[in-house]
Amino acid sequence: MSNRLLTIVLLVGLGYTTLALAPRLTAWRLPGDQQGYEPVQPIAFSHRVHAGDLQMACLYCHSGAERSRRAGIPPANVCMNCHKFVTAPPGAVRAEDERAQQEKRKPRRVVSPELAKLYAALALDDRGERDPARMPTPVAWMKVHNLPDFAYFDHRSHVRAGVMCQTCHGPVETMERVRQVATLSMGWCVNCHRTSTAQGVAGRPVNASTDCVTCHY
Repeated sequence: MSNRLLTIVLLVGLGYTTLALAPRLTAWRLPGDQQGYEPVQPIAFSHRVHAGDLQMACLYCHSGAERSRRAGIPPANVCMNCHKFVTAPPGAVRAEDERAQQEKRKPRRVVSPELAKLYAALALDDRGERDPARMPTPVAWMKVHNLPDFAYFDHRSHVRAGVMCQTCHGPVETMERVRQVATLSMGWCVNCHRTSTAQGVAGRPVNASTDCVTCHY
């Protein structure tokens, strides 16, 4: 086989290999980049319903974001502020009311399957009362946004500066299940700091540091 023919064969083979690997190459990312990470949670909590449809403020549930480094996962008793009374979607409650009316009985308390998991974690029965036969157990939520140990991030300074939650976490008010939208890489953070310093945040001037020791010390 001549050198010219061999070159053509190798180039054709390289072309087919590139086409075959193209889908994988587009998904390639640096180590530690979990952009798109969307774990299944033990309770199917919908941010779309709570933050979107009901327009609940992020800080109502994640109150730690305003006063500590970490936003924190809301304790179950915060959920129960509402779900002691709201136990199922309106459609399920109406359906039970209609059945009860047809059967000429008192409507039963309807607890949705996902809220039943919350009740079980708190050792509550279907009426929302303490069940002495069970012990409370924490809900094993899966953390979505993870930074390496060598990077220091403080929610307080960002919230107080007026940075919107969506800047880092994406449009959570549209998500049924939370996913990581941004790369959260060092370059992504540095670019955000530079842009914020140049343009301000929420109409206010800021001096977002790009000094290494701000996040690495």
